[in-house]
Amino acid sequence: MRIAYLDCFSGISGDMFLGALVDAGVSAQLLQEAAAALDIDVRLQISRVNRSGISATKVDVYAQGEKDLPREAYWEQRKREPERDAGHRHPHRHESGAHSHAHEPVQLMEHNYPLQSESPSPAPASHSRGHGRGLTEIREIIRKAAIRESAKATAMAIFQALGEAEAKIHGTDIESIHFHEVGALDAMADIVCAAVGTEALGADEIVCSPLNVGGGTVKCAHGTFPVPAPATLELLKNAPVYSSGIEAELVTPTGAAIVRTLVKRFASFPQMKVEKIGYGAGTRNFDDHANVVRLTLGEAQPELMNSVAQETITVLEANIDDLNPQVFGYVMDRLLEEGALDAFGIPAQMKKNRPGMLLTVLCKPENASRLAHLLFAETTTLGVRQREERRQALARKWITVATRWGDVRMKVASMNGTVTNYAPEYEDCRRIAAEHHVPLKAVMEEAMHKYSPAADQKH
Repeated sequence: MRIAYLDCFSGISGDMFLGALVDAGVSAQLLQEAAAALDIDVRLQISRVNRSGISATKVDVYAQGEKDLPREAYWEQRKREPERDAGHRHPHRHESGAHSHAHEPVQLMEHNYPLQSESPSPAPASHSRGHGRGLTEIREIIRKAAIRESAKATAMAIFQALGEAEAKIHGTDIESIHFHEVGALDAMADIVCAAVGTEALGADEIVCSPLNVGGGTVKCAHGTFPVPAPATLELLKNAPVYSSGIEAELVTPTGAAIVRTLVKRFASFPQMKVEKIGYGAGTRNFDDHANVVRLTLGEAQPELMNSVAQETITVLEANIDDLNPQVFGYVMDRLLEEGALDAFGIPAQMKKNRPGMLLTVLCKPENASRLAHLLFAETTTLGVRQREERRQALARKWITVATRWGDVRMKVASMNGTVTNYAPEYEDCRRIAAEHHVPLKAVMEEAMHKYSPAADQKH
């Protein structure tokens, strides 16, 4: 099984992803041919650049002769050249119905601001439209492109994710979202080349690191917004994100849409035999920070692929020395009821030689804040420590066995398809023992006897 791992320690954008693909061995000519297959006025320029000492591949998209740039560069250019804005529409303004909603901020693309023209030539007449392109027209252009059907489907799925995020942000339907002419060309080139290049990469699965979204604010046509921009944040739902403190927009809407569509799961660096490494460069060059996305391709280790699942959990801890023991038991029950994976107390000798308890809670990261609030509300602690840890867990399932007194669930754990541990569910056995007035140990022993690991594995 071949795995591709995306290290998004400096975020990700469409052009950065294309650069990483080329740097990892995908043919540059293949991407150029994919852009040409759209039959629109776009071309790719591919070069080698240096980002804080890291040699990387830079892919620039030229649409109607104009080079795409980050939105910060666009606004800096507007400050220096206010006269060129007279009568010039913002590239990302969209239209809905017969009139333009010029007051609505749109964050559809990270690049594609027409700044410096390089021998501009008009777009083919068949595709030239001044008011912008809707998703219906974009899908039609992709459908007619001379690329594989599977790549077309992937590209359309990425555009669909982008359009759905924008539609939700602006409170409209997806077909009302329109890309400015130049912006649509840039986006089609980025997204279609990403789809074609990903297929050529030949990975069975793409895994992604947590994404560094950057920080600060970003100025758009109609206001200033905190990073990540609204559409980007919508696309990153359920993805692990963080900010390293860099005051810049590191994850762009197109990059977020690519991740949302192509990535199967988020995890730390997977166990693999590394074969190829590619670095895709962003436009900006930061001090002491390599503005690149890293793509690592390799073969998963067969003996480790399905052995155990790995996940990130949050550990909450609090030292408690002045809580009624009855309340302590109640808090433990509440934590488990509210979604804690586990909760336990360990006797501890506290300051001033007072006996106390170290209360530890294991939970999913998304539940950490709620469970910490429960600890503050229900205990006497003045502080809760929190940290992230990696956990390996065996695959688990429930099997029901029939005893002479009733059904009992068995918790069965396995590794690589082989049963390694199994045990009867305590609550089932306790209930049966109480109802039938038989010893608890007798119920548990019969449940263990009734379960057959060998027979279970045949199924």
